[in-house]
Amino acid sequence: MERPKRQVTSAGVSRITEVRCHPVSAPLHTPFVTALRRATTSESLLVEVLDDDGNSGWGEAPEVWRVTGESMAGAQACVMGPLRDALVGADPDDLTRLLRAVHTSVVGNHNAKAAVDVALHDLAARRLGIPLVRLLGGTSRRVLTDVTLSAGEPDELAEAARARLEEGFTVLKVKVGQRTAAGARADVARVRAVRDAVGPDALIRIDANQGWTPREAVRVIHALEDADLDVELVEQPVAAADLDGLAFVSDRVTTPILADEAVYGVRDLVEVIRRRAADLVNVKLGKCGGIGPARTLLDLAEAHGMGTLIGSMVEGPIGVGAAASLAAACGTTLVSDLDAAWWLAESPVEGGMRYEGPEVVLPDAPGLGVTGLR
Repeated sequence: MERPKRQVTSAGVSRITEVRCHPVSAPLHTPFVTALRRATTSESLLVEVLDDDGNSGWGEAPEVWRVTGESMAGAQACVMGPLRDALVGADPDDLTRLLRAVHTSVVGNHNAKAAVDVALHDLAARRLGIPLVRLLGGTSRRVLTDVTLSAGEPDELAEAARARLEEGFTVLKVKVGQRTAAGARADVARVRAVRDAVGPDALIRIDANQGWTPREAVRVIHALEDADLDVELVEQPVAAADLDGLAFVSDRVTTPILADEAVYGVRDLVEVIRRRAADLVNVKLGKCGGIGPARTLLDLAEAHGMGTLIGSMVEGPIGVGAAASLAAACGTTLVSDLDAAWWLAESPVEGGMRYEGPEVVLPDAPGLGVTGLR
């Protein structure tokens, strides 16, 4: 890996010269179905931050209306408005100050902030000629991931589970919690079908995506426990804002409860910890605002004995590559949820991370290894 030649301006300092936005729509090879939505494409805003040495750093803001509520149009307005104003003319090597400026320039807009945060980290790593994972303090270029089974009928889930097992995946995430005539009890049949299909060797985790009431969640989880289906964890069983309900569930079941949509930033996690509302937390860059805030969440969770994993939304190699780099550098207590780009029929960018069976493989190239748009 050749280290790039670094130049400086006449004043002796390089500068950020431009910020660009690239809206992309990438088809999925299979519909992605949860209790909240059905997706057939990945809609993302790719953000490019350029310096006067000819380097580009890349970030990604996925549009996930039913989770973050942020659109590509809104993210683009934020990036090209207050965030661009905070960056252009600044020294790209002054990373700590730049990240602080990004996170204080505007309220909310977590996706937009995450895209710029990642782009700045990517740019810093490229300027040093090292992979992003090295910038973050790690050396590993491989990260194990689970794979999601979209919400569906038991026979469909069993078929998908067998296919993923044959491809080498050993941690399966089953989407449940859909509102159907059969009710929440049908989710037990779905999980049983997956367990029967894969046998005892695969880990099964389930994600209700806020689809149950607290009492429904307790009934379903007790049924899963009584059936000895060996569920590793249950992710976000109740509405994100219902921390009392989340604590109600956690207090009444043995299976570990993973908070996802309930935790965006540090204040959210502090409240979850204070109420003992969950055992584990899913940290996602697009929810918390990027790599910087994500590291804080991981440290906070570890300090309070909470389990951790790093997740992804419906996004591509840039977002997943950044999340996987963080996972490789910092580590998590559980296998992370980084299969989002696996669902793409074709990548919208050249270069970047790739999959080898159940592993995310990070490139041995500067930054995220993305060389441009396709």
